[in-house]
Amino acid sequence: MIHSEISHYRMASQKLYQENQCSPQEIVKHFGAMQAQDYAMAKWAIGSRCSSSEKEIEEAINSAQIIRTHILRPTWHFVSPDDIYWMLELSSPQVKRLFATMAKQHGFDEKKFDQVNAAIEKLLAGNNHLTREEIMQELNIQKKTGDLSPVIVMMNAELDGLVCNGKMKGKQITYTLLEERVSKPKTKLSTEEALAKLALRYFESHGPATVYDFSWWSGFPATICKKTINAIELRLENITIDNQQYWFKQGLRDEENFRESLHFLPAFDEILISYKTRDVSFNTEHQSKVFTNNGIFKPIILENGKVIGIWKRTIKKDHAKIETEFFNETESSKKEILFEGIKAFETYLETKVVIE
Repeated sequence: MIHSEISHYRMASQKLYQENQCSPQEIVKHFGAMQAQDYAMAKWAIGSRCSSSEKEIEEAINSAQIIRTHILRPTWHFVSPDDIYWMLELSSPQVKRLFATMAKQHGFDEKKFDQVNAAIEKLLAGNNHLTREEIMQELNIQKKTGDLSPVIVMMNAELDGLVCNGKMKGKQITYTLLEERVSKPKTKLSTEEALAKLALRYFESHGPATVYDFSWWSGFPATICKKTINAIELRLENITIDNQQYWFKQGLRDEENFRESLHFLPAFDEILISYKTRDVSFNTEHQSKVFTNNGIFKPIILENGKVIGIWKRTIKKDHAKIETEFFNETESSKKEILFEGIKAFETYLETKVVIE
């Protein structure tokens, strides 16, 4: 394996090379956690790796076969119900520390959070599914310009394992009680066991990746991540390229990982967002087009593991409009061939796609 081949192996680990018969929930469990703040695009992140339609993925989310909540880094993720409790217990203390100062600035301490959580639990008990606005109205928390209280309240409730994403109410996201969606397990993992499980899941689904990639993705300091990798090193393979050590699942190098491929992938897709260093996937001169300095990742066009352009979609009444921007004239000159890659998105949406 050489540096230029890393992107091919990552695509294999991320289930982008094969025709997957996996269910949406199996895809999510494979990754451990999939970033999901852009809800529509996050569903396509799952759909691009299996043959399920958007409606089928939405149903898996609505029926709690996939859980959406704040976990790991302080952002939305899709998580398997099998993993939600041990992963929350592991990561929520460090995530809560990240917004503790902001919470205090808005008048929230541990006592206030306990009071608010008790009120939210009473509101949602009995399998109720309410939007954030509906919950805030019942709690008499007024939304003011620049006031992050609603965000802080609900994120804290998620990190405490009280609530998670409920059924969609039209196009609005709701919250419901996590324990009414997913039963609590009878046994708990130790911190060391949970870290080992998280690391193994990451490297098997994202490798080849470095300790710093895992640190970025998990939110844990590199020193802790190094110790965790040392504890599971016999369950992984590694290789050193340009003085940098990469870890990946056993047997990955034995697989056929070099094939022609084209993907229209969503914003914030794991193929980019889950690594601290991303230069294996695109020419750094195009970085500002791929993602912004404040962390906004664009939907990407990926050819043979490399980003060659960006795209955006607009959903119309009877079709979806796709607009593209390729990074150089070579890609632009073979648009008809490249646009074959959009057929998977058309099948997923179950509607006609028009490219402009």
